[in-house]
Amino acid sequence: MASLIRPNVLQMTPYLTGKPIEEVKRELGLDRVIKLASNENPIGPSPKAVEAVRKAAERMHIYPDGAAFELKEKISSKFGVPRNQILVGNGSDELIHLIGLLFLGKPTDEMIVGDPSFSRFDASAHLAPSKLVKVPLDSDFRHDLPAMARAITENTKLVFVANPNNPTGTIVYKNEVDAFVRDLPEHVTFVLDEAYYEFAVNEPRMPNSLDYLAQGKNIIGLRTLSKAYGLAGIRVGYGFAPAWVSDAIDRAREPFDVNSLAQAAAVAAFDDIEHLKQTVEHNTRGLATLTKAFEAVGARPIPSCANFVFADLGIEAKPVFEALLRHGVITRSGHALGDKNSLRVTVGTDEEMEIFAAALKEVLMTATV
Repeated sequence: MASLIRPNVLQMTPYLTGKPIEEVKRELGLDRVIKLASNENPIGPSPKAVEAVRKAAERMHIYPDGAAFELKEKISSKFGVPRNQILVGNGSDELIHLIGLLFLGKPTDEMIVGDPSFSRFDASAHLAPSKLVKVPLDSDFRHDLPAMARAITENTKLVFVANPNNPTGTIVYKNEVDAFVRDLPEHVTFVLDEAYYEFAVNEPRMPNSLDYLAQGKNIIGLRTLSKAYGLAGIRVGYGFAPAWVSDAIDRAREPFDVNSLAQAAAVAAFDDIEHLKQTVEHNTRGLATLTKAFEAVGARPIPSCANFVFADLGIEAKPVFEALLRHGVITRSGHALGDKNSLRVTVGTDEEMEIFAAALKEVLMTATV
């Protein structure tokens, strides 16, 4: 009966999540397993968010506010954006999905992405189905904006750029985005996915989607509370867009896409400035720790502005990934990320990163791959 499904859907690759800790324990008979694969916050969620969820749980029999009024008010006051330019979704993944539905509709429509970048961008084009145009990253593993600009045609509808990029952690600079946006044709919508923005906010060359929105540019900025705010398990994404985009997303989205517990957690998390500060400070130290661990075994870690380090091992990464699993360390192999010689490792707790560094050294320096 699979023939009843649209052929383009059957050609899509399901999203590969990081292996769960309990699954690795069962498969390999291990007592201790650490997970540094999914870019989660090692500090955990804000205590204020946890308490907000406890209180909201008493009313979980009531449908959530479909308009997410309180959450949008919080975002509006925090970022100085009118409510009619604010997007919220069941994670930023939902917003990416909806953007594809809104802008892509014909096989001749084109969407441009970097390669490698976040795989859920690709899914938007495949689902339409429309033409996916992949532009390789440059030699520094950064988005090549001039090459992406040259790839634009009269059929291009969307350009997606993750900044910082997942899986590489690299950024495109403000002057580069300024030039790209300035010359962008009117028929092209630029999506700047800033899921890891909070980790890069102290980088002086980091652009901000809000600046371009204020200039009236045709841009959508996407962010999330899954990373720096530690709410990955409860799914809250948000973003900024022209009012006509926000109106269209409201027409296309599910009526109660952000549940009541998630809305309560998000409002509280935005108020916990100290938790965010601790997260960013720990992440800065963690990036240095992971970078040193890769350099110690002769790998090439790519300077990161996110909460993970992407490293070129110089050899195929899948056997290294599998050997690390046998040591009880879950990472993300390049074969799942679009670069077979690379490994992506999330900043963890100090203890977790020490365990990873020791395991990586044993795997690569004693030829146990």
